[in-house]
Amino acid sequence: MNRLKTFLGASLLALACTAAPALAHPPIAAAQADATFEQDRADILAMAGNYKVRFDMQESTRWDAGYTPIDKKTSGGFESVRVIEDTGRRIVLQHLLVVNAEGKDMVIKHWRQDWEYEPTRVLVYADTNTWKWEDVPEKMRTGRWSQTVYQVDDSPRYGGWGQFETQGGVRRWRSNWTWRPLARRDAVRHPVYDRYYAINRHQITPDGWIHWQDNTKLGRKDGKLVPIVQEYVLNTYTKFDGYNVKAADDYWAATRDYWAAVRAEWDRVAKEKGGIGLQEEAETGTVISARLMELADNIRTGKTSTAKATTAALKLIADNTRTL
Repeated sequence: MNRLKTFLGASLLALACTAAPALAHPPIAAAQADATFEQDRADILAMAGNYKVRFDMQESTRWDAGYTPIDKKTSGGFESVRVIEDTGRRIVLQHLLVVNAEGKDMVIKHWRQDWEYEPTRVLVYADTNTWKWEDVPEKMRTGRWSQTVYQVDDSPRYGGWGQFETQGGVRRWRSNWTWRPLARRDAVRHPVYDRYYAINRHQITPDGWIHWQDNTKLGRKDGKLVPIVQEYVLNTYTKFDGYNVKAADDYWAATRDYWAAVRAEWDRVAKEKGGIGLQEEAETGTVISARLMELADNIRTGKTSTAKATTAALKLIADNTRTL
């Protein structure tokens, strides 16, 4: 009998240990959410600033025996991250990339990240040229934040929801599994894969912050999505003021009203059309991306007014999106 009790006890313990990973992210109690809300906000807002950025990308494990992983790629630059909206439960961060070309500093409006506390739904990448609304399970909303990432023209790229957590003394925000379209660095190579399935992490460091991605790259074979290769991406943002920060701020001061109108139009289309249906191309992202960016540059250089550029931009978005 004692041996039976010992066996049953060990078996139940083993089952409990096996089941533990499924409970890694259980629902959050309201009291716990209230206790960490301000720290969550502080961590998101801490990503704003001026940075030297290093992008490390490495295809590692191949899942397709016929595929050869590409060599590790490292690049970098300078990036200004600005808070352009903060309502308490919603924070919007705009990235502005500063590059030097032929001795002249240029500013490229880069990606944007929108954070929303306890969201009911998130705009996610659903399939080729398609972004749809996805409900966040009701029991998983309390205490969690969604992060929606937008491309250089403010069209959507990917979205997900997750929680801030501390493990091993390190605090981070970790997303659920999210689908993503190919980044331009991959798309221009026309690889055998056509999308990513990924987990996204953001962590504040003493020197700035890191953005860590775990990407499974998938492609279609015989009509089915299959994994091709695993990729690990670590983007490191280190606090740094030794570049032309003024160029980034001047660009944003000149174009922010235009981009606010563009953001509002994308939001309107997403709500009224059930998401965003929009053609993409490898070289530019969306088919209207280059023109939307050009209109902003024309405002900055005085070639056109904000009002005229905005009218043209809104028409481009309306004409090139479809109802889902």
